[in-house]
Amino acid sequence: MRLEQLLAGVAITASNADWNTEITGVCFDSRKVTPGCLFVAVVGYVSDGHQYIAMAVEKGAACVLCQNAPEGEIPYVQTADTRKGLALVSANWFDRPAEKMKIVGVTGTNGKTTTTNLIKTILEEKAGAKVGLLGTNNNMIGDLVLPTERTTPESYEIQELFARMYREGCTHIVMEVSSHALYLDRVYGIDYAVGVFTNLTQDHLDFHKTMENYGRAKAILFRNCAYGCINADDPYAGLMTENATCRVLTYGAESGNADFHASGIRLASDHVDFDGTYQGETKPVTIGIPGRFSVYNAMAAITACLCLGVSFADAVDAIGDCGGVMGRAEVVPTGREFTMLIDYAHTPDALENILSTVRATTDGRVVILFGCGGDRDRTKRPIMGKIAAELADFVIVTSDNPRTEQPDGIIQDILAGMEGTKTPYVVIENRKEAIGWAIDNARPGDVIILAGKGHETYQIIGTEKRHFDEREVIRAFLNS
Repeated sequence: MRLEQLLAGVAITASNADWNTEITGVCFDSRKVTPGCLFVAVVGYVSDGHQYIAMAVEKGAACVLCQNAPEGEIPYVQTADTRKGLALVSANWFDRPAEKMKIVGVTGTNGKTTTTNLIKTILEEKAGAKVGLLGTNNNMIGDLVLPTERTTPESYEIQELFARMYREGCTHIVMEVSSHALYLDRVYGIDYAVGVFTNLTQDHLDFHKTMENYGRAKAILFRNCAYGCINADDPYAGLMTENATCRVLTYGAESGNADFHASGIRLASDHVDFDGTYQGETKPVTIGIPGRFSVYNAMAAITACLCLGVSFADAVDAIGDCGGVMGRAEVVPTGREFTMLIDYAHTPDALENILSTVRATTDGRVVILFGCGGDRDRTKRPIMGKIAAELADFVIVTSDNPRTEQPDGIIQDILAGMEGTKTPYVVIENRKEAIGWAIDNARPGDVIILAGKGHETYQIIGTEKRHFDEREVIRAFLNS
C-alpha cells in the first residue's frame, strides 16, 4: 500500500516522506519492525516510542509516523497525536473492516461480559447473524474461541481482528469497550451502530483519579455511535446522555420514564423473572442467571438488539435461552452438601451484587473468599473489606493478582475496612491454600463464593503469570 493511501484521514502537520513509498506493514513495537513497514511512535505511559525510532529505522522501517520530528535524514510524517494516527492507519491497512459490519460497543464497570454474550446470542438466534465478539473472557468468531489478553486490545490488533472476522463471514461484532480503550484512543475512528452503558462504580481510579474522569472516559463512546442504550437507574446516566450525540434509548427498573422498563422482578436461586414493557407492550422475561443485576444485563442486551432491528418479542424469547457465562456466578459442582460459586467480582459494586444475590437465595452461611489486585486502585480495598464483612457470614481474605505489590500489604488494606465488624474471618495469603481451607471447613448448606478471579486461569505474582484455575483447584481438593 502506498504511504499516501495508508495515511488517509490522518491530520498531518509536517513531512519529508515520499508519498509514493510502498509500505509493507504497520508496526508500533520496535521489536517487531520488518523491512519496509511504517513505524508509529506512540507516546505511552511507560515508554515513548520516539526513543526507538533509530532502532526501527536500523531494522528497515521505510517511514516513521511521529509527534516529534526525528533528527537526521529519516523519512517521517508528523501528526499531533500518534495514538489516533495508529488507529486510523490500522483501519486503512486492513481496508476499513468496521465499515463493512455492524459494531456494538458495551461499556461500564460491571456487566460488560455477560451483556455482550447475551447480545451475541440474540443476534445469532433471531437476526440470522454471524457474530464476532471481543471481550474479557475471550474473543470469538461465531463459535470459534480465541484467547485474549485484555478487555480491549491496541487499535492495530482490533482492526486485525475485525478484518479476520469479516473474512470469516461475520455480519456483526459485539465488543467490550473499556475506559482505557476510549481514553487512549484504541477504538478511535470506529463508528458504532449501537453503544451500551451498563453502570459506573468505583474502579480504575489509579488511572482516572476521579469518578468524574472515569465517567467522562466512558461517555466518549456515545459521541461515536448511531444509537446509545443507557441504564437510566445509574447515577451517571445523565453524564452519558449529556455527552451523547446519538439517539438515546434508556432502560431501567426504578426510573419510571425509561424507554424499556422492568417491573415485578422475581429472584430465584437459578434465574430471574420480570415483566418488561416497551412501547406500551408488556412481556414476561426470564433469564437463567441469578441476581438482580441480571435484570439490567438482560435489559441492556434487549435494548441494544431493538436498535439493530430485532423485534421486542424475538429479543425476549432469545433471552430465555441464555445461560450463564464462565466466571460470572458460575456454579462449580462439588457433590457435597455445600455450593461453590466462582465470580469475577473485583469491584465494590460487583462484590455487593454477588453477595446480595446469594444472601437472597440461601438459608445457609454465605462465605466469601477474596483478595484485591496489586498495582491497581488501592482505595477500593477497604471498601470491599467492609462490604464483605457486612454481607457475608464468614470472610476468607487471601491474594488475587498481587503483581509487584507485597500480598500482605494488600491484605492489610482490606482488613482496615473490616475493623469494628463482628463478622468472623481468617487470613490465608496463599489462594490455593485458602480454597482448600474453605472446602475443609464448609458446613452443610453453605454457599462459598470465590470472588475476583472469575474466568481467569492464571495468577500474576510479581511480573510472572502462573497457571491457576480455581475449577482445577476445587476438583483437586475434593478428590484428595
